Amino acid sequence: MAFNIEDYGVAPAGQDAVRPFAVEGLDVRGRAIALGPVVDRILERHDYPEPVSRLLAEAIALTSLLGTSLKFDGRFTLQTQSDGPVSMLVVDFTSPDAIRACASFDADQVNALSEAGEATPEKLLGRGHLAMTVDQGRHMQRYQGLVELDGISFEEVARRYFARSEQIPTEVRLAVGEVLTRSEGDGPSHRWTAGGVLVQFLPEAPDRMRQADLHPGDAPEGTSGHHVDEDDAWVEAKALVETVKDDELIDPDVTVERLLFRLFHERGVRLFDPQPIKDQCRCSRAKVEGILTTFKAEEVEDMKVDDKIVVKCEFCSTAYEFDAD
Repeated sequence: MAFNIEDYGVAPAGQDAVRPFAVEGLDVRGRAIALGPVVDRILERHDYPEPVSRLLAEAIALTSLLGTSLKFDGRFTLQTQSDGPVSMLVVDFTSPDAIRACASFDADQVNALSEAGEATPEKLLGRGHLAMTVDQGRHMQRYQGLVELDGISFEEVARRYFARSEQIPTEVRLAVGEVLTRSEGDGPSHRWTAGGVLVQFLPEAPDRMRQADLHPGDAPEGTSGHHVDEDDAWVEAKALVETVKDDELIDPDVTVERLLFRLFHERGVRLFDPQPIKDQCRCSRAKVEGILTTFKAEEVEDMKVDDKIVVKCEFCSTAYEFDAD
């Protein structure tokens, strides 16, 4: 039987929005996202190679899921630094809804991996670290959590981050897709989509959230690891999320509400108001001009081209032109 979300009095959030939810029968809370025009505009503007675009789109989806959980006016930034062909990714979310993103990469190395059919996220990133930074403003201390990149996916990054920094059992699924549609005269059109779902186990009794201790790394050979049986409710929630297919996360015709109903209808899923996401940069002419005034005269001279200084924003590609004087 087809599921019509309107029959339940809930309007679909649509694309470019995060839908918070709770499954009280499993002591689970989470967020689901569908991205369309926002991620498509960001990737089209940069015109990165296809593997880099896919990697950045995953990072945008994950950052949106995490950034919209901020309960205050501030910024959430996800940034990688590694030795792989994609040496840096930066996704910057400013509450309540603005996101921007960019990447640095070696085009020759990316092409070589693509030609060999090995352009996986793990090989593109290589080894290094990923930082998640929460900035609550100039009068509050910033908080930063680090996760080692050692051949792991963004999904595993999120699991490790919450296990180590927050001690919250977390499961994540992310997917990126390309949609080709036929159009008369101009040939097929192309657009990007991305989606994801994040669930966390948050029971009232803290002892139900117990997890195995992290491996100490230098324990004597043969030392038995610390084992903790997972809570049955969390085992069930994880098993349900693991059934999510990539197609369900990136198909524009499969709303996040339909997906959540499929996953949790037997337990009962409670939906909260969606939170929109916008493609919006924080740069401005005034900010760039303020930065330029801090440079010394000889540094300004080196920047001049035909008595002009042009500064291009790496995030939104906006070019700001100034008279050198």
